Amino acid sequence: MANDKTVSDSNLLRTLLNLWPYMWPAGRTDLKMRVVWATVFLLISKFVLLLVPYFFKWATDALNGKLDLAGKLPDLLVGATALVIAYNLTRLIQLGLNQLRDALFASVGQHAVRQLAYKTFVHMHELSLRFHLERKTGGLSRIIERGTKGIETIVRFTILNSVPTLIEFLLTAIIFWWGYGFSYLAVTAFTVWAYIWFTIRASDWRIAIRRTMNDSDTDANTKAIDSLLNFETVKYFGNEEMEAKRFDRSMERYEKAATDVWTSLGWLNFGQGVIFGLGTTVMLILSALAVQRGEQTVGDFVFVNAMLLQLSVPLNFIGFVYREIRQGLTDIEQMFDLLEVKAEVKDAPDAAPLDIEQGAISFKDVHFSYDPARPILKGISFDVPAGKTVAVVGPSGAGKSTLSRLLYRFYDIQSGSVSVDGQDIRTVTQKSLRTAIGMVPQDTVLFNDTVAYNIRYGRPSASDAEVKTAAEIAQIAHFIDLLPEGFDTKVGERGLKLSGGEKQRVAIARTILKAPPILILDEATSALDTTTERDIQTALDVVSKNRTTLVIAHRLSTVIGADEIIVLKSGEIAERGTHAELLHKNGLYASMWNRQREATQAEEHLKQVRDNDDMGVVNRLAPAN
Repeated sequence: MANDKTVSDSNLLRTLLNLWPYMWPAGRTDLKMRVVWATVFLLISKFVLLLVPYFFKWATDALNGKLDLAGKLPDLLVGATALVIAYNLTRLIQLGLNQLRDALFASVGQHAVRQLAYKTFVHMHELSLRFHLERKTGGLSRIIERGTKGIETIVRFTILNSVPTLIEFLLTAIIFWWGYGFSYLAVTAFTVWAYIWFTIRASDWRIAIRRTMNDSDTDANTKAIDSLLNFETVKYFGNEEMEAKRFDRSMERYEKAATDVWTSLGWLNFGQGVIFGLGTTVMLILSALAVQRGEQTVGDFVFVNAMLLQLSVPLNFIGFVYREIRQGLTDIEQMFDLLEVKAEVKDAPDAAPLDIEQGAISFKDVHFSYDPARPILKGISFDVPAGKTVAVVGPSGAGKSTLSRLLYRFYDIQSGSVSVDGQDIRTVTQKSLRTAIGMVPQDTVLFNDTVAYNIRYGRPSASDAEVKTAAEIAQIAHFIDLLPEGFDTKVGERGLKLSGGEKQRVAIARTILKAPPILILDEATSALDTTTERDIQTALDVVSKNRTTLVIAHRLSTVIGADEIIVLKSGEIAERGTHAELLHKNGLYASMWNRQREATQAEEHLKQVRDNDDMGVVNRLAPAN
């Protein structure tokens, strides 16, 4: 257990060191000066705060006829009324200094929040596809959200609460020792030590409960987002009740942990009250006895009580502050852990921009596996000449879509090479490589924004006229014109307001606008019906004309016109050639072609039968002439 705590404290220290550059940002003299001035006002406010109980003491003694400040204060301040006014004025000044300190520090804290949130967001996009496929989006967003809030917590409670409380305690201890003797100092020090010791022990216990609550909250949030993103699937299978129960199980754990958090807070507050109450009782008894002996005035008694009450205010927040600081550091630590995740695919130190001349693609003896125990590609070699179209077909799991991921360099191959115009893609910058490639995927996911935004995503600087031209080439402009708000129509979450064919046309328009020299069509029509497929295929033929095109296809009817067809099986090239050559070989491709043709003929025959039946019904219902 001790080792676990040591490791935890080490991590917290590391987190604080990681956070420091954001609190003292390089190149921002204005923010550094704000930190300096906030510290100055902090110190002044604490000295002013200590004057408050003194004025209260003097006012009490003045009313009691025991005040003797001749020569110590200006005559104007010696009267009871003046001292009461000074007492309240000092409190207002101290309050104003605190607010000025907070205002100065606000921009420092918010700058730190913004910089760290921005850095984390950028880093998330730099990480590999494997990382995002393995992580849950809901949980990831929660970590980032809590991390940014954690920065504000650390700034507010560490610098604006903990440090002032420490200064106030030290000054209070000095005043008691200097003005009333060592016994007062000893009681004060022991009370504060016992108070802080109990608070930390109880808060550590509560932090463990709170961590359980946060884990349950993250789990519930992940399940909720996952369920809502798959709204249609839930409806397809009528599993609303099952999803609700999954969510409620997480919320049940959250409910229990949250209840324990509030119960433990009650015990913490009660224990703090007992410890401070006992310390205050001892101090006031010492002062009361001194008053009876004539060693102190009633003003001294009031002063001791006022100092303790004044000290109790920040001490009451120690448990809350300690818990929030620990929790904030834990949340920030999780964010820093994300920042320390290394990108699987990185630019080489001497990487240069891709020099595109013709856009020829070459795969040479490529070996690749997602898991070493399960190889996907086993020595694949083929070329896609500039301006030509090469199609890759084969059974599911043969490794077809992996080729597009490797060309985009979402993953690095284990051996061999993938090159564009003779340049190994591992030696060029990822940005320049991906700029040169356009993709029309099988499942087009759109942003929850307008149709125009989603098309313009291919080239954000494009004009409205260029967006419209791209839509026309993709054969979707007429459909957009019929929409209530035209190009400004919202497409919904993941584009759910559009049909599959409409989303594919938006994807095609987006790629047209990007105008890349290299095009990848990754089963771009396999999820569509036959009629829509033919329409989309016409648009794709226009897009791919005179472009180096790699087609990954399931439906062989879409690749008949390819310059070469590669047939993959179990990660190896089984056959290659044109459509006619592969049919003549009467091998795997011919077998796949015959099965798909029979299925298509059966589908068309069934459709014709249904159409004839419908026409027969119409004829029987039609009135006789």
